Amino acid sequence: MPEFDLLVVGGGPGGYVAAIRAAQRGLSVGLVEKERPGGVCLNWGCIPTKAMLRSAEVFQTVTAAADFGVYADNVRFDFAAVRQRKDGIVKELTDGVAGLLKANGVTVIEGHARFTGPTTVQVCAAGPSPIFPDGPRYAAAPQGDPIREISARDIIVATGSIPARLPIPGIDLPGVITSDGAFGLTEVPRRIVVVGGSAVGAEWASLFATFGSEVTVVELQDRLVPLEDKDIGVALGRSFAKRGITVLTGCTVTAIAEGEPLRVTVDGPKAREIDADIVLIGVGRRPNTAELGLEAAGIATDARGFIEVDERLRTGAEHVYAIGDVTGRALLAHVASHQGLVAADVIAGHDAHIDYTVIPAATFTHPEIASVGLTEERAKAAGHDVLTAKFPFAALGRAKTFGETEGFVKIVAGRTHQEVLGVHIIGPSASDLITEGALAISLEATLDELADTIHAHPTLGEIGMETALAGLGLPVHIAPRKR
Repeated sequence: MPEFDLLVVGGGPGGYVAAIRAAQRGLSVGLVEKERPGGVCLNWGCIPTKAMLRSAEVFQTVTAAADFGVYADNVRFDFAAVRQRKDGIVKELTDGVAGLLKANGVTVIEGHARFTGPTTVQVCAAGPSPIFPDGPRYAAAPQGDPIREISARDIIVATGSIPARLPIPGIDLPGVITSDGAFGLTEVPRRIVVVGGSAVGAEWASLFATFGSEVTVVELQDRLVPLEDKDIGVALGRSFAKRGITVLTGCTVTAIAEGEPLRVTVDGPKAREIDADIVLIGVGRRPNTAELGLEAAGIATDARGFIEVDERLRTGAEHVYAIGDVTGRALLAHVASHQGLVAADVIAGHDAHIDYTVIPAATFTHPEIASVGLTEERAKAAGHDVLTAKFPFAALGRAKTFGETEGFVKIVAGRTHQEVLGVHIIGPSASDLITEGALAISLEATLDELADTIHAHPTLGEIGMETALAGLGLPVHIAPRKR
């Protein structure tokens, strides 16, 4: 007789959500976790970075207070206090997740799980991480003899991902850190080189620049945030340049030399050597599957090491499911949570599946970025005859009163039926505004339907309506585009 109906391995935003949903469906549920519940998102990713970015945003706002007729003298920040606030928020949220697991009757087992068969695992104590000896334990290897054997009718693998390690000479030197290691910094570096200009690297670059660091971003592609629409990446590059951030696109870091400071060799059209006190590697993540014993369960992985799943999150092994970053589908916390809900419902006997066509994403730089659906380039590559429309925040009344007028909204739509294919935002509250875009695509809305929906005024949200009007050739608050 199995000990649990369902065992979840990993307590991140996918794992703990799956455990709670399964318990709500009447299953007996166990969850194995190496450290605090909440996974990378709550402990080392989404929440702590956003807490620190909010501190940076407040600092930036207060330093510009005179623009609002408010005068603040001797404005300064205390990095230790910034970190302390971040730690308090993380503890409150992780304690909250632990409380929710307990309230739903989920049995939490601390340790490292390793498959011994398709539906059986051994749990060992988690030793120090070979990758982050002084940092997070989510990548820790098992240590010592098994402390518990567990069997379950079904198992969900939700072990997430870890930062990728680039094959750069000097990558293991002191002062070279990952995005996770950045939380161990006790002071703001005077000079920092960020390797990678996608979401993770761009966020850290934005944060440290606000706190006064001399920041250089090295990005292999021809623009920042290369997965976003081209216009968004170009706009962020201009914004970073105005803030004094050096952006080297089309370049790679080929070596890091030891010393005080570190010497970073950059190759490409803008080849140079750069002195840095800290080098932050913000490029990519890989599946956290080391020492899981996947072969004992017959679980297949792709060439990159990610676990292969179908639309119901089933692996090739019967009774074994996988969710979150470890599947490689979309490495986002909200996708992991949605996968967790679907997997739990399937296991509980409900007809559920996941649709990846509408996934919003946000990057919390200053200005913020958010997007959903197809970029202009991808829409054209998919064979769509597209029209595009833009509306600047500078023409929006609420943005003026808010004091944040940088950026725009761009809508990509089909030319014939004017259906919304993609929405791309750079500007204030982009992460909140993108929800309307996701709903529009999900409901197959058209430009005229967006334009005909009355939006409250004055709000940032009415920019969606204004952009749709521009796409229809009927803009009210900007000059019509020449055709």
